[in-house]
Amino acid sequence: MAARSTLGRRSLLGAAVAGTGAAAVLGTGTPGHAAGRRGAAGGHDRLPTPTVIAHRGASGYRPEHTLGAYQLGLDLGADIIEQDLVPTRDGHLVCRHENDISGTTDVADHPEFADRRTTRTVDGQQITGWFTEDFTLAELRTLRATERIPAQRPNNTLYDGRWTVPSFEEVLQWADRQGRKRGRPVWLYVETKHPTYFREIGLGLEEPLARLLRRYRRHGSNAPLILQSFEPSSMQRMARLVSTPRVVLLGSATSRPWDFVAGGDPRTVADLVTPEGLREIAGYAQGIGPTLDLVIPRRPDGTLGTPTTLVADAHEQDLLVHPYTLRNENSFLPAEFRRGTDANRYGDVFGALGAYLAQGIDGIFADHPDTALLAAADARG
Repeated sequence: MAARSTLGRRSLLGAAVAGTGAAAVLGTGTPGHAAGRRGAAGGHDRLPTPTVIAHRGASGYRPEHTLGAYQLGLDLGADIIEQDLVPTRDGHLVCRHENDISGTTDVADHPEFADRRTTRTVDGQQITGWFTEDFTLAELRTLRATERIPAQRPNNTLYDGRWTVPSFEEVLQWADRQGRKRGRPVWLYVETKHPTYFREIGLGLEEPLARLLRRYRRHGSNAPLILQSFEPSSMQRMARLVSTPRVVLLGSATSRPWDFVAGGDPRTVADLVTPEGLREIAGYAQGIGPTLDLVIPRRPDGTLGTPTTLVADAHEQDLLVHPYTLRNENSFLPAEFRRGTDANRYGDVFGALGAYLAQGIDGIFADHPDTALLAAADARG
């Protein structure tokens, strides 16, 4: 493999970075097995393998992308807390899974914003709703967060209206406070959402994100933060701005990253998960975040099929593999791990997690991080 100027998977998973006060970015361990947390130079904790990532916070228990969801994910013991970033009209970065906030806030209950409802085309999809890029940060602060899928997670609606939409700077400050309180860094996993779309409307994500990372000293190769995007060019751009580790997210095999569509690149995700495609990714990123179906495809009846070679192929290129997303409810699980006929009832999530972890993945995104932590502990032996 060609030499790279940034940390690879072995550096991220291996020994502490030499030098006073420096530490390795991730914990030691061979795929699927690890010694758990170990001390590192400078007192930094290393993340264990497999790493449990609280997907949008503990979103199985609280409305996603709220300080409440992030705090609960941390309190439950998740190794990393995830944020998705979109911009406001005045250029601030806020934490929402999508820029359409119709279903994740109470914006529809605010008559003063009724005229902001509009139709936009985002990554080729026409969407009608309210969008963060049409609000200032001050205006967004007047809204309250709500549960995104209330029919599936009615218990989460108890917390509707309890929290605001957090800015990413607020989350960085929260993480610093929690880190001081706990005596160890709080790790963040940060996604740039729709970066090509936002760059085209003059609200590019990468430069303001890099400024915040430098301001809060999370811009180095050993910083307790990982960047991610479904658009490879966004991670290439971030590689020129900061040294923070980067992960390329991968959707279904037939899908195309939107920057490929916009730039006329005919390749699909199926091309990116070939040894050649993974070798290219390894030139500017330290890992991949594939959908679980790229690790073990599902048969037409919804059961798990034959595992692919993706994990082994990625590891051959020194890339981490952090698939997404494991959820406890039957409706999200492979068919053989569902229990009963209630789609919202919890299924055999430990069985499903065991199947994926057995493939040697380095971590997993989970809506219910406490469940994933128990399964990860089983995998570590």
